[in-house]
Amino acid sequence: MATALSREDVVRRSGERTTYRFGSPLRKSQRVAGYLFVLPTFALFLAFVLWPILYTAYLSLTSWGGFGAPRFVNFDNYSRMLHDPVARRALIVTLVLTGVTTAILTFLGLVTAVLVNVIWPKVGVVVRTILFIPGIVSFVVSAVLWKLIYDPNIGTLNRLLGAIGLESLQHPWLADHKTVLPAIIVVTVWGGLGFTMLIYFAGLQSIDPNLYEAAAMDGANTVQQFRHITVPSLRIVTGLIVSLGLLNGFKAFDVIFVMTGGGPNHGSEVLGTYLYSLAFGTTSGSIPQLGYASAFSVVTMVLCTLAVIAQLWLTRRADR
Repeated sequence: MATALSREDVVRRSGERTTYRFGSPLRKSQRVAGYLFVLPTFALFLAFVLWPILYTAYLSLTSWGGFGAPRFVNFDNYSRMLHDPVARRALIVTLVLTGVTTAILTFLGLVTAVLVNVIWPKVGVVVRTILFIPGIVSFVVSAVLWKLIYDPNIGTLNRLLGAIGLESLQHPWLADHKTVLPAIIVVTVWGGLGFTMLIYFAGLQSIDPNLYEAAAMDGANTVQQFRHITVPSLRIVTGLIVSLGLLNGFKAFDVIFVMTGGGPNHGSEVLGTYLYSLAFGTTSGSIPQLGYASAFSVVTMVLCTLAVIAQLWLTRRADR
């Protein structure tokens, strides 16, 4: 008596093409085809991402000026970093810049998105466009423009203060150790507010309007609705924005390099600008210190990795 054949046996004998669902076993030819599709991207990742990271980590353990063979010095570069006053200053400035800009952008981005979405819906497109324009301008171009605005002699800011009778507030903003970092923070917030607002605005569209209607029927005012509905519903979006803010702050370079070069007297020095000055030398006749600069690259990479871990942790916590 013939036994009933399973569907797999019928397919195998008839040569019928099967549709595999996710998690189902694949034929050897399908696995090979998948590996071949992935291979070019994986090769590029090895050549242009993984290998430079590993080589930089190796150089951070050496003393090398760019010529000759690197001399292995173990962890001396990291020990030197701990006793380098400029390195400590650059780390502090980097952390302050990152923390302040991330906090301001997160708060202002959320508030602006709520205003555009709820209070100013008729002019929302215009406001979103105006706020997003700085985000599409190159940071180098923005830095040049703001450097001219802050110029103590011909700058727009000091001229405006003089025109309204506030000459006492005129100041060399980028040449003063006390005002240079706040001035850079203003430029960073100006350039990133539109993008942050747009992400929050997209997140607001996913919130069920029935939640606000139910809260209003229960007597909740606008502030209570914002606190108990809007903010909790945007936890994942907030985690993403905080992570992006931390990443951008830890690898800050272009705006500061164009506007101040890390000055005055290292008042705006961050890890990126100090790394650049060590690797390529900013003074005439200075010797490149590529090994020591690579140690700063590793530290920056570790900080960015911590930012990604923080984002994953915030996302998982928001999903609970």
